[in-house]
Amino acid sequence: MYIIVGLGNPTSQYEGTRHNVGFDVIDVIAKKYNISMDIRKHKAFCGKGIIAGQKVILAKPQTYMNLSGESVRSLVDYFKVDEEQELIVIYDDISLDVGQLRIRKKGSAGGHNGIKNIIAHLGHSVFPRIKVGVGEKPKQYDLADYVLGHFSKEERKIVEEGYCKTVNAIELMVNGEIETAMNDYNKKVK
Repeated sequence: MYIIVGLGNPTSQYEGTRHNVGFDVIDVIAKKYNISMDIRKHKAFCGKGIIAGQKVILAKPQTYMNLSGESVRSLVDYFKVDEEQELIVIYDDISLDVGQLRIRKKGSAGGHNGIKNIIAHLGHSVFPRIKVGVGEKPKQYDLADYVLGHFSKEERKIVEEGYCKTVNAIELMVNGEIETAMNDYNKKVK
């Protein structure tokens, strides 16, 4: 079984923002695989389903980004998964171009508060993750204002293509093919 967690902030005011790309990807996965996100447990909206023949739990933590680890810890403990192999976290990255993916088996938080909190709650940083690029913050912008801002119409189209690639990468990852996913999707968006 895999737990696939998309990071974001709850409430409608954050819908469609750069910081909520993790939630957006979970929505795309749920729609593609007809997974109902109607379970309210583990401080998250969750859904159970099958992707590429593997049982999965999709989760959108409702703790707000900076406390995502509370939900992830609860999910990992309850479902008794090996987080080093069977947890996949999807989140925004300002160091990547819009729609670009970066898949890793482990890594630091890189300044991302949601990931910092997950690392703090798990006690280590070894878990697969997919970073979805939201573009670099313009110099004159405040970081919080930038990540809580919305994509332009052009950026929205590009990032949604990135969501589709993320779904394809997840199909590989849940079949134990993380190396293939990294080789196929850790490329610059043209």
